Amino acid sequence: MRSPHRTTPAPGADRSLLRDSSLVWLASGIVGVSFGAVSVAGGLPLWVPVLMSLLVYAGSAQFSAVGVLLAGGGPVAAVATGLLLNTRTAAFSLAVAEIIGTNRATRFLGAHLVTDETVAFALAQSDPVRQRRAFWISGLGLFAVWNTGVLAGGLAGSALGDTARYGLDAAFPAVLVALVLPALRADAAVRRCALLGAALALAVTPAVPAGVPVLLALAGLVLHRRPADRGAAA
Repeated sequence: MRSPHRTTPAPGADRSLLRDSSLVWLASGIVGVSFGAVSVAGGLPLWVPVLMSLLVYAGSAQFSAVGVLLAGGGPVAAVATGLLLNTRTAAFSLAVAEIIGTNRATRFLGAHLVTDETVAFALAQSDPVRQRRAFWISGLGLFAVWNTGVLAGGLAGSALGDTARYGLDAAFPAVLVALVLPALRADAAVRRCALLGAALALAVTPAVPAGVPVLLALAGLVLHRRPADRGAAA
């Protein structure tokens, strides 16, 4: 019996995944340009945002770390801020552990590509084969586009002016909403978790540092039950 992970993809499957991923890549490139420009315009050498994007590769954590540095904070404070914001990827990694693959080298590379967008895009697919292909296609493309955008923005430096006036901060949230909508429509349990998480995040936003509301929103998962549990409770 053939393993489902070895099923040959349908003709045009990769093309459709590339097409669907392109919106995420576009948003990533735009925000990457913003990050590179903000970093260099603020006084950091070009190699800092470029190296950070290659090795850290975590958009919100990178923005926060650079913000701490530009505000006069030390490297320790910048790293601590970035680590705090990036702890959510631990939960994401558990969600896609089987999707990434079992080979050690594959998992090492895949772990570096785990982001909000790649996880949401992979889990939105209908079967394991398409989930795996979606993860790698979206993840590798996103990594390439993000780093290209950061380099381009860094080279442009202050020539772009105030990047906030372009509304670039709205690009990623809009893409993520589009990615999670199918799951929200299909599963009432997911909707309950999302609503509780969103309510918690909104409630604490005025009182906690940026990024912390996202972490606290994970508490919404307490409302999620496995299918077997739902059947027993019915």
